[in-house]
Amino acid sequence: MKKRLLTLGATAALLALTACGGAATEPGASSAAATSVSVQDNYGEHTISAPPKSVVATDNRTFETLADWGITLKAGAVALMPDTSSYKKDAAIVDLGSHREPNLEAIVAVDPDVIVNGQRFTQFHDDFTKLAPNATVLELDPRDGEPFDTELKRQITVLGDVFAKQDQAKKLNADFDAAIARVKAAYDPKATVMGVITSGGKINYAAPGNGRTLGPLFDILGLTPALEVKDASTDHQGDDISVEAIAKSKPNWILVMDRDAGVSTKDAGYKPANELLESSAALKNVPATQEGNIVYMPADTYTNEGIQTYTEFLNTFADALEGK
Repeated sequence: MKKRLLTLGATAALLALTACGGAATEPGASSAAATSVSVQDNYGEHTISAPPKSVVATDNRTFETLADWGITLKAGAVALMPDTSSYKKDAAIVDLGSHREPNLEAIVAVDPDVIVNGQRFTQFHDDFTKLAPNATVLELDPRDGEPFDTELKRQITVLGDVFAKQDQAKKLNADFDAAIARVKAAYDPKATVMGVITSGGKINYAAPGNGRTLGPLFDILGLTPALEVKDASTDHQGDDISVEAIAKSKPNWILVMDRDAGVSTKDAGYKPANELLESSAALKNVPATQEGNIVYMPADTYTNEGIQTYTEFLNTFADALEGK
């Protein structure tokens, strides 16, 4: 009887192990069975071996996240990475170039498992599927018609699943939500807001809703636009609306992205956004200028538009609002 109980106990233990880790491993086996994870991206469902052994990244929104999580890149769009990225100085990463002068074929040598593609490299999705047929090409760009804040968090959540960084992903999303909540709590809808992008020595209009980078914040935060223009674009340099027209709208707050700070600081003619705004005669007497209500996005925003960039800026905006 005692021997039968021991046998049943051993059988139960074996079944428990099998349920937790898949098929039981024979004594002396070299390794456990490979695991995988299923995720959804803009193209549908993918099953990826976990953890990926060869990773490529071309999406600017993902560089900071992957670097912070300690993910080694075999190749990437190094030419598009901000100088603030630790990847920028890593000579071991094969540079795929920029979207204007790409070296897509270089990806073949690193035999990737996963290509985190998007943003400026979105157009090369099909090329990557042909050059690296065994790789999963993940596209997690914010989708048209979907709330931008939700899309940023979706990207982080999926990457957390792919790289087994779920706890880190949850924290990034929670920090982002908390920053949004701070702004909403401190902002008075009676205060009008203007978004501008400085580029090439000019101060350009960033349209509420669809203007590059700053536009989505109007919907996310419930900001009251100081000026709305028909047929405004999503252009990365902003719309060419006169500074006088911007001034005439008398914004209580001005939110600024310095595009050139991310790509052209070494150019002889580069002029920082704060200098452009401070030296503008047209903006001298608007409420935002007179009251010191001008808030700048991080200098590397144009090449680093990930969730951390937005969280940092939103907290800076919240600090300014709460200070009033």
